[in-house]
Formats: sequence, C-alpha cells, structure tokens
Amino acid sequence: MITLTLTVLPESLAICRCDRASDLPTWAMAASFFSVTRTQDELSIVCPEAHIPADVVCERGWRSLKFEGPFDFNLTGILVAVAAPLAEAGISVFAVSTYETDYVLVRQAQLAAAIDTLSACGHKIQS
Repeated sequence: MITLTLTVLPESLAICRCDRASDLPTWAMAASFFSVTRTQDELSIVCPEAHIPADVVCERGWRSLKFEGPFDFNLTGILVAVAAPLAEAGISVFAVSTYETDYVLVRQAQLAAAIDTLSACGHKIQS
C-alpha cells in the first residue's frame, strides 16, 4: 500500500447543496479553500462554515486532510490508500480532488479516530 503525508487543515468546513441553476455565490469564493461542482442536478460547494449564510442547506462540521502532492495522473491507489482504512474503521469520508492533489473530509467528531487509523497504516499526519 502507498504511504502518504497528509496535513490536517485548520478550518471547519461544510458541504453545501444549492439549486443547480444558482449563480456561484460570492460567500463561497471568499475563502482560501473552496471547491465547487456543478452537475445537471445540483451545485455543490465545500467551504469554511464561517462563510455560509444560515439559510443554506449544508452539512457542517467537517475537517480536511490534504494529501501532500502533487501526484502524477498515472499513479493509482492514492485515494484508496486513505479511504479504505477509514471505511474499515467506520469513518465516513467526502473526497475533493484537484489537478495536483486530493483532500479527504471527515467529520470533526471522527477526526482523532481518522488520524489514529491513518497513522496506524503508516501514513504521516501533520498539522
């Protein structure tokens, strides 16, 4: 299995579901970390909780583990090296990928267990 270095990002994040026809809200782009995905069904936004208006439908209380990359597109098993042990430990994840790396979000309440699980698999965790 691949051994990775992951960094725990400091902000508490939320995963928002907006109407698919909505314009990209300015509050979503006001952070140093945000991710936007639009499909024919929805507009999903991941960003710090502090930026989200109270009336937006979202799941709050997520923390992010950043995979220290970059990673070549030909590499395989990068995401599964983290997702599989977390799944075996009963820890739910939400994955976000970029051109150079990946991020796995876990619930704040499960962050310590996720760190312990990944450390036990040989991954290096830094904050």
